[in-house]
Amino acid sequence: MKATTILLALLALLSAPALAEPIGGPPRPVQREAINIGVSSREIAIAPDFAGTDVTVFGSLENVDPYLLAIGVYDIVVSLEGPRDFVTVRKKERVMGVWINRHAVTFERMPESLSMASTKVIADIGTPLELYTHNVGLPRVRVVPSTFSGRAEELAEYRDAFLGLKEKARLYQTNPGGVSFVSSSLFQANIHIPADIPNGTHTIRAVVFKSGQYVAEKELKLHVQKTGLEQMITRAAEDDPLYYGIFAVFLAGLTGWTASVMFRRD
Repeated sequence: MKATTILLALLALLSAPALAEPIGGPPRPVQREAINIGVSSREIAIAPDFAGTDVTVFGSLENVDPYLLAIGVYDIVVSLEGPRDFVTVRKKERVMGVWINRHAVTFERMPESLSMASTKVIADIGTPLELYTHNVGLPRVRVVPSTFSGRAEELAEYRDAFLGLKEKARLYQTNPGGVSFVSSSLFQANIHIPADIPNGTHTIRAVVFKSGQYVAEKELKLHVQKTGLEQMITRAAEDDPLYYGIFAVFLAGLTGWTASVMFRRD
């Protein structure tokens, strides 16, 4: 009996080091910062009287340093990017007293709309290279033509004209200060949706920077759908462009004839 007890004690001593957790082992890997976002509605219905609206995006930061967060080291940029398509910019010139389109440049798959909100001015969040690398901010540098054989100065003219038209129509816009923290790690962003927002699937994208360096990002899809008469017209123009064009010409002719009859002087 005594020999059995001694044997069990020896077995326990031999197995203890294998079961015990080693002291001074390798340190646990530091968890990288992450971001999560959400929106109240994933769909927006565009009625004929739609004049634009605002969408609030809520989010949270995870694994952040509370002290660095308190002193404003973290910055966030939230954007709403519309569907992409090829865009053609034309330049008019005066020929024999008539203004006609003489030259044109087509840019590759540019977003039809782009609304952005940020904790501060985007140019102050990171270096131009850092912003360009992670596709943050107005696409001034990323406006690339599909075919162009002219001088760089001429391309810059078309690029600035494209961006100017988008900004004038409020389809490209920024809102510095539109992202604010509501608690230690929770934030909200106000994104403006213009009245002429294109139909289709849009992308909500939130990007986090730490001391000017990219950290993480998150994306959500937002569906914009026209309703009522606008939906019928849009669907007809896309599905049956030939019949839509014939009907448009007929309607224009009928409207002109009706107006001439109504306002004809006898």
